[in-house]
Amino acid sequence: MDGAGARTSWDSGRRDRAARLEAAGQYADGKIFAAEHATALLEAVIKPFDRICVEGDNQKQADFLASALAAADPARLHDLHVVQSGVVLPEHIDLFRRGIAKKLDFSYSGPQGGALARALRSGIIELGAIHTYLELFARYFMDLTPRVAIIAAAAADRQGNLYTGANTEDTPTIVEATAFKHGIVVAQVNELVETVPRVDIPGDQVDFVTVSPRPFYVEPLFTRDPASLTELHVLMGMLAIKGIYAPYGIRRLNHGIGFATAAIELLLPTYGASLGLRGRIATHWALNPHPTLIPAIEGGWVEQVHCFGSEVGMQDYIRARPDIFFTGRDGSLRSNRALCQVAGLYACDLFIGATLQIDLAGNSSTVLPDRIAGFGGAPNMGSDPHGRRHASEPWLKAGAEAASVGGQGAPGRKLVVQLVETFGEKMTPVFVERLDCHDLAESQGWAVAPIMIRGDDVTHVVTPEGIANLLLCATPEERAQAIRGVAGYTEVGRARDPEIVARLRARGAIQYPMDIGIDPLAARRQLLAARSIRDLVRWSQGLYEPPAKFRNW
Repeated sequence: MDGAGARTSWDSGRRDRAARLEAAGQYADGKIFAAEHATALLEAVIKPFDRICVEGDNQKQADFLASALAAADPARLHDLHVVQSGVVLPEHIDLFRRGIAKKLDFSYSGPQGGALARALRSGIIELGAIHTYLELFARYFMDLTPRVAIIAAAAADRQGNLYTGANTEDTPTIVEATAFKHGIVVAQVNELVETVPRVDIPGDQVDFVTVSPRPFYVEPLFTRDPASLTELHVLMGMLAIKGIYAPYGIRRLNHGIGFATAAIELLLPTYGASLGLRGRIATHWALNPHPTLIPAIEGGWVEQVHCFGSEVGMQDYIRARPDIFFTGRDGSLRSNRALCQVAGLYACDLFIGATLQIDLAGNSSTVLPDRIAGFGGAPNMGSDPHGRRHASEPWLKAGAEAASVGGQGAPGRKLVVQLVETFGEKMTPVFVERLDCHDLAESQGWAVAPIMIRGDDVTHVVTPEGIANLLLCATPEERAQAIRGVAGYTEVGRARDPEIVARLRARGAIQYPMDIGIDPLAARRQLLAARSIRDLVRWSQGLYEPPAKFRNW
């Protein structure tokens, strides 16, 4: 056999790993290294142009090690390719400002959305793509495998076994991709113990561990203060429950982040009960442990919740409700973002969430000229998976509606609902003729505009004006007019065609509150099962311990 061009080595990855471990060994006692050696150890295990993941999750952050890496010498570490789901800490942006990192592939940026937009415009960051969570996780095992992963856990033993506690989130996925492709895994933990309560990550997949000077940061991303809910949120919640949840019989669902979805959760034990819906809707959830879900849990509405991550202050409540949550033998929550994303994609019949912009085709985006918030899991939750092969009543009903106006394809449809006010912050219209993300894509030379949820997956748009059922729209023009029909006093809404809107309303493609027996004046805050954080604590029988910034008593 001609050997020209054949490989001469089949274990270069292992040999490179061994060399890095040897270089870093001087800073560690076995697998344990002191916090003051963090920057030096990272400089030893990371090389220029490496692909790395600094565990930024949706909530949990390897913040101490991120700071240590940002303090590295740019002459030693530069041109790194960062692949991580969440870019949410200032240190994540500092890597690029200091020239340590150059290229970025991510999913969600949250509080760093503004800084990320500025860095992109200035050329500090070369952006690969904005991914959905599952999309990025999948690429970890294909062409974006990390060479070094920097992660966070609650505790470790001296063998490197990790206990992630309630906030497992992305950790298993990151470690799996890195450790089994001869990469280096470095962990920060809150404490070193003799025996971990639960082995979430086996020690043979972890190379180095340090005890952080402070517990890793967890953002209370899913806490919504009921005191901030307005009567518009209550009205939208009533419309969703009576106009969508009830007629479709939605039992398996996911809620996105937002005040209007929090209102739905708080209306289930009151308004939902008045409609006789307990046991008929909202029983099985793919959802972080939202505090606003506590009254529905206590009221017997919820049968099961699988979580992407945890939520600050909910640990004791979760421990006391093992029939509801997935918990380990130690009693703590076992969250897993990848598996919960899969549940949201394939096992849920409805996703309902918010966005910053919607166009006339129903496309939505959270990418604005001065803010790139990313997508997170919304495109996974908010898509109709063509690979689905099991039937359910909501899925079949939605499919039948689409077929009634000539829609073709699978016999069923997943319900994907956008729940928005007609105007956002600073009275910026949510409904637009053209998404801003198209302009950004053109200016950056991107082949694909960063649309969050594509319009052909969206089945309903709910605003305080009413519900647009896009399943019952036969043409793109009817879709556009249905969206205009609920867009309120925006320019998009004012350009509606009254005759087409009336025809769509007669068909049920547009439903105003009075069409389904809702009096907007009845949408009062008194309908909420809890109207303050303190009320949620009472509902939880004192088990919920809200973050300090939410305690006002």
